[in-house]
Amino acid sequence: MAETASPSESIHMNLRVLLLFLSVAGAVLRAADFHRDLLPQLQRHCWDCHNARKAKGGVRLDGFTNLASIYRHPKLWETAVRQLEEGLMPPENRKPQPTQEERLTLSEGLRDLLDNPAPGSVPLDPGPKIAHRLSRTEYNNTVRDLLGVSLRPADDFPADGGGGGGFDNNASTLFVPPLLLEKYLLAAEEVLAAAPAESLFRHPVTWYRSESAAAAQNLRDFARRAWRRPVSGPEMARLLEFHQRTRRAGADSRTATLAAAKAVLVSPQFLFRLEKDPPGRSPAPIDDHALASRLSYFLWASMPDATLLALADAGRLSQPKILEAQVLRMLADPKARALSEQFVGQWLGIRTLGSVAAPDPRKFPEFTPALREAMVSEPTEFFAGLLREDRSLLELLDSDYAWVNADLARHYGIPGVSGQSFTRVSLPDRRRGGVTGMAAVLTQTSYPQRTSPVLRGKWLLEEVFGTPPPPPPPLVATLSPNDAKSEGLTFRQRLEKHRKDPNCAACHARLDPLGFALENFDPLGRWRTEVSGEAVDASGELPGGVVIVGPEALKKLLLERRQLFLRHLTEKMLAYALGRGVEYYDIPAVKQITETVAADGHRAPRLILEIVRSAPFRLRRGAGFEEAEGSPQ
Repeated sequence: MAETASPSESIHMNLRVLLLFLSVAGAVLRAADFHRDLLPQLQRHCWDCHNARKAKGGVRLDGFTNLASIYRHPKLWETAVRQLEEGLMPPENRKPQPTQEERLTLSEGLRDLLDNPAPGSVPLDPGPKIAHRLSRTEYNNTVRDLLGVSLRPADDFPADGGGGGGFDNNASTLFVPPLLLEKYLLAAEEVLAAAPAESLFRHPVTWYRSESAAAAQNLRDFARRAWRRPVSGPEMARLLEFHQRTRRAGADSRTATLAAAKAVLVSPQFLFRLEKDPPGRSPAPIDDHALASRLSYFLWASMPDATLLALADAGRLSQPKILEAQVLRMLADPKARALSEQFVGQWLGIRTLGSVAAPDPRKFPEFTPALREAMVSEPTEFFAGLLREDRSLLELLDSDYAWVNADLARHYGIPGVSGQSFTRVSLPDRRRGGVTGMAAVLTQTSYPQRTSPVLRGKWLLEEVFGTPPPPPPPLVATLSPNDAKSEGLTFRQRLEKHRKDPNCAACHARLDPLGFALENFDPLGRWRTEVSGEAVDASGELPGGVVIVGPEALKKLLLERRQLFLRHLTEKMLAYALGRGVEYYDIPAVKQITETVAADGHRAPRLILEIVRSAPFRLRRGAGFEEAEGSPQ
């Protein structure tokens, strides 16, 4: 029955489900509860320090007087809840302190408010979708699939920036500097010169097809694939006119067709992912061709293939069962490796390993280009395996296996692995399995000559929990660049002395214990038992008295807080899929995706499928849409 439903019926059915979900979700705090139970406590315990005059820590809370203002800044309030839960706020010297009952009421009330938005408090808004320039990776992959070339001309383009969500496919940072326009012209000539004839001249001249008719068919077919949608009559007329002008200037038909094809490749319709605004003010479903492009650039970082375009032409791609089948087909395709490469490398922050973050070559000559490449490839292979083998996303936190080649196996001390191809191997213990035991992460979060519990703890808070600490205060003292003893103190003792600074203590109380748990891993991610002749101390105590010792205990803690991890991972993947940062109006979608994935055993393909089904991915703002008002005053 679902396969015969129209695209609009399918979308509207999904929206009704989403609205129903919001209306019945859990125990919801209504506006009256917020004003009665929470606002007075915020005024009593928070506003004295976080107001327009003081704004301690750069945080102002006195403008948040209703639910709508809270929902516009969920990240700020998630941080506030964690500070309450961990006893970090209000600070100990602040009087009066809330009672334990008040602290629990405030933290649980705010947590419930954030997790279960009241109906109507968060608008149905798929967010802005501006003209999306192809990133360098997307350009290379697109010309590869369009023309069958192995060239990578975009490697010579100016670097793409990383915008909201932290990914270089963010539309708001994909600018077009003048230099890039010149590069586009050169790249179009280069790829067309290298393309095999059948990629462009699919319709030869025959006894029933004249030269002009063949040129028209070839150009229509090429433009349709390059622009990822049908070509309109006026667009086709302009291409043919360009072709004819070139012919009149003395070129033969083949040369004229190549000139028109170059015009196709430097047009906005190719270089940008353009979508039409639906009429009216309300969000509405995107058309099937826009859906095909969103899907292909999400999973493949490339253009839709013939199957997707044919389903879009027939108006069938948006049908639920067909869409699910296409997602699974695309994930099984080798081109889906682009998702793992682009998402994981940028999420974990390891793409600069060996350049921005580089171990000291004199102290660590073992860090060769081959080992660096193996380190960076490991997380990609791991995540690709989760998608390919339908495995749990929780294995990113803890697994009993690793993906290694000969170089990485030797680095880890794993016997019996040869060759440069990656293979999955069982681990003898749980020290290394998951991202916290991967050499790329451990090296990226170290200094050139020593490990850094601070950097590692900060990385865990930011990239695993999605709870970044505030920036350090200005003019904070720095520690020595190596871990040798100094003035009779070990590096850890020097760090603990540094932590006694009142300006640093609160953040270090959260950062350092997490980082200390990974101290058995050296700056290259190898296992060690000593540092500068002293036994490694991998213990730490978090606020609230939680003690963790070593990487196995750390991973147990991560799994206990899996909800934070899964929500953050969902937000990151959604940001990558949308090409924009996640905003407050995405809260309902993030919550629904996270809960559905958890109910299905946290399977990796389910995360991809639910993102594709979500309202932000499937809808577009109407032409007359008005965004909700900004931050509170």
